[in-house]
Amino acid sequence: MNKDIIEGNWKQLKGKVKEQWGKLTDDDFDVVAGKRDQLLGKIQERHGVSRDEAEKQVAAWESAEGRTPAALWMEKY
Repeated sequence: MNKDIIEGNWKQLKGKVKEQWGKLTDDDFDVVAGKRDQLLGKIQERHGVSRDEAEKQVAAWESAEGRTPAALWMEKY
């Protein structure tokens, strides 16, 4: 997923991210602030998974929710 798209849609995505990774705190979301790499790190930390596993989970979540870069771009326009 395009980094800028995540940052641009962060407020909209935050609720869905909370549903998927419930151990993340509001402070975590402040740190992440829409940055994919930060999100991966917080998922690793809070859920005790490897970087590769966090990447797989986020990629699967993006695909399942239709959050490909093209789909998110279409939501904006």
